[in-house]
Amino acid sequence: MSAETTPQGPRHEGRTAGRLNRQTDIARAAALIADPSRARILKALCDGRALPAAALATEAGVSAPTGSAHLAKLVEGGLITAVREGRHRYYRLAGPDISSALEALALIAPPLPVTSLRESSVANALHRSRTCYDHLAGQLGVALMRALLERDVLTGHDGVHRAEQAVRDRPSAYGHDSAYRLTDGGRGHLAAFGVEVDRLPKRRPAIRYCVDWSEHQHHLAGALGAAITARLFDLGWLRYGASPRVVHLTASGAEGLRETFGLAVDA
Repeated sequence: MSAETTPQGPRHEGRTAGRLNRQTDIARAAALIADPSRARILKALCDGRALPAAALATEAGVSAPTGSAHLAKLVEGGLITAVREGRHRYYRLAGPDISSALEALALIAPPLPVTSLRESSVANALHRSRTCYDHLAGQLGVALMRALLERDVLTGHDGVHRAEQAVRDRPSAYGHDSAYRLTDGGRGHLAAFGVEVDRLPKRRPAIRYCVDWSEHQHHLAGALGAAITARLFDLGWLRYGASPRVVHLTASGAEGLRETFGLAVDA
């Protein structure tokens, strides 16, 4: 017997389709990420900036036509977006959730073999300091998070990721399981630094964390993490490196972090 038909279509089939449409197709997203060339493209975009197709093909180690084919699949799958500027198309991640998912995967992924001096240098630089979409990560990001806690700018957790407490302390960029809070003194401290907490965009949570894949500790994410990182660039305390995601602490940045947050690090 066929399902009853209404002006809107088959009644029972419509309800079933509605339920099915709320399911997530993890396999499709995983298949897009699983290709090594596409994974390298996605990682290259993890600092939140838009890059041209030629640069992404170079990062992936493929020809321009092959790179274009991979980019088309990633656009179709909703992992990246494209915008045309003049004769060129630039690509960027579809949002911070993509970077968060890649960071979480990196926690359980085996390391890539290092086959050249350049790869070794880039790997060391990424561990030292990098951007995770729009906020600071790596050893410097973790150290900054620790300094914010020690200065009582933030409270609610000690910043240490404990794998045995995965239910309460899971590898999530949004950190719903750890209640980091901004203190009253921290609000004033950040205002003096040039970050007005009340003016943070409301479209995303203000205070969240990522479990840093290289340090296995927390670094600050969310709107506050993005605002602090943007301020570090505005002050010239951070500069982008030659490789995607890599950032470098400048001499003025080392001095500024020491004076502002009590963070003793070398440029």
